[in-house]
Amino acid sequence: MEIMEMEMENHQLRHRMVRTNGINMHIAEQGSGPLVLLIHGFPKLWFSWRHQIKDLAQHGYHVVAPDMRGYGDTDSPIDPASYTCHHLVGDLIGLLDELGHEREYGRAEKAFARYDCYTVMKKILSINKSDPLISPLGMEFIDFLEVPSALPTWLNEEELQYFTSKFQKTGFTVPLNYYRAMDLNWDLLAPWQGAKILVPTKYVVGDKDIGLEAFDTRAYITGSTFKSLVPNLEVEIIDGHHFIQDEKAQQVTAGILSFFGNQSIV
Repeated sequence: MEIMEMEMENHQLRHRMVRTNGINMHIAEQGSGPLVLLIHGFPKLWFSWRHQIKDLAQHGYHVVAPDMRGYGDTDSPIDPASYTCHHLVGDLIGLLDELGHEREYGRAEKAFARYDCYTVMKKILSINKSDPLISPLGMEFIDFLEVPSALPTWLNEEELQYFTSKFQKTGFTVPLNYYRAMDLNWDLLAPWQGAKILVPTKYVVGDKDIGLEAFDTRAYITGSTFKSLVPNLEVEIIDGHHFIQDEKAQQVTAGILSFFGNQSIV
């Protein structure tokens, strides 16, 4: 039989069961090195990748081909609701965890890693440009930022050290994931497209904020579209840059208190 011939010819192929995301998943794996995860579709199995597994392994990769949830020797929940994209992705993330492979750090983290955490924080917190920050072709954003000779007036050394100590412990991946989830958020919020936010809202931004001139943000927040979606909206553009609650602390606090004073409290 073809399966027997393949396994005899490729005796290093290993089969095992992995517990992931509440199910038992069967995987076939071979080789060592960077991980290659081969995912089959309908109506296939791990066996669909039999030709690639051996060759990729011989080229220095750790090749893993699972039977996806509901296929082959992997558990098969009955409920159709158990086969959403969230379940399938969860299965694979759990598999990666079991295999001891983290999801690879992103481009930004690799660039940040060329500097110590103190320098990264000093560069970012000292941004004082009003134009959109676009690094030249071939240069990473963090490399484009200069190391300032002095801290901005609103930030002292002790405060910078506090920021640094916290990010030194947690790293930057999770905070950056907020931005990586933006497209997903757009999809998740699709059912509420055009819905209005009716609670009283105040939007405060510095007139030299790096994001104000990007993507027509200024025209949007001062135009009719923003106001139509947030009818009880107050927009205040004040003299300042991006970290406005630090740079103009008293003015921002006064604006918040004034906004509270204009609202009726039940």
